[in-house]
Amino acid sequence: MSMISIIVRGFQTRRRIACLAIAVVAAIPSAGARAEYPNRPVTIVSCFPAGGGTDIAMRLINTELGEALGKPVIVENRGGAGGSLGATFVARAPADGYTLLGCSSAFVVNPSLYANVAYDPFKDFVPVMVIGAAPNLFVVPKQSKINTMQDFIAEAKANPGKLNWTSPGAGTTPQLAGELLKSAAGIDIVHIPFTGAGPAMTAVLGGQVDMYAGNYGSMGSLLGSVRSLAVTADKRWSDLPDTPTLAELGIKSPSTDTFQALLAPVGTPQPIVDRLVKELASILARPDVREKFVKIGLPVVAEGPEVFRARIAHEVPMYKAVIDKAGLKVQ
Repeated sequence: MSMISIIVRGFQTRRRIACLAIAVVAAIPSAGARAEYPNRPVTIVSCFPAGGGTDIAMRLINTELGEALGKPVIVENRGGAGGSLGATFVARAPADGYTLLGCSSAFVVNPSLYANVAYDPFKDFVPVMVIGAAPNLFVVPKQSKINTMQDFIAEAKANPGKLNWTSPGAGTTPQLAGELLKSAAGIDIVHIPFTGAGPAMTAVLGGQVDMYAGNYGSMGSLLGSVRSLAVTADKRWSDLPDTPTLAELGIKSPSTDTFQALLAPVGTPQPIVDRLVKELASILARPDVREKFVKIGLPVVAEGPEVFRARIAHEVPMYKAVIDKAGLKVQ
């Protein structure tokens, strides 16, 4: 055999070995492919303390979501700064689908309300789903001489700065709904802040304040002890068929509600987001699950990523305008 033949055969052999090695490598799944999502527990960070609306909403889905995904879904509470601390924590978490954010409308309010918020609602998160939402209501004590919203506005205009009202707290969507009402109706009423829905409702039941702006879900059985004047929804609420919307009363104030939703850090792979959306939509379509949400005053809406994204784009500037006008900045 000539030297040239030996060299050629050697080259062909090395070429076949190289091709075989490439084929073997190609046949080995990548780490990402092997690690099919999820292969370990998933954490939903609730950005409010245990027992609140966000915490309850997340705990109504975590078990079912875990069963659907095949791995446990754990709810971890990280409250503080009106929900901003938990949101910031998730914004900095790896974008791998294992750390999700459970948050309320505070997500769209806080960037304008707080002087220093370390997350961007547009750039740091991927919307997954709005689980449920409930409108805000304006109510008065049963013993009040005010029977309608028209009565309240007329009284406020006749006595500027004399009537007062309350809400669950500074920067909550009920307070912002009240600020929108003041602007739309052209009235001067004094806000009496409370640190939560419970104390605020106690004050209105005792007749210590003239009106309460609160979320439907926080009122529950107390609705029978107050008189509802108006609802901040696009249409009348099914449980309050006799309560008009602001639009019906000729008051051009934007509709507001309080939502509970799930988000993921930006950069989360689309297949993971799609899987979460699919499983959540299936869970929230179940009658037994929907009934549980109705009982806590949070009807299921199941708004997917695109609708949720549009909601964020609408509500962030809407609430910023209200907060700036009312001077509600929190340091």
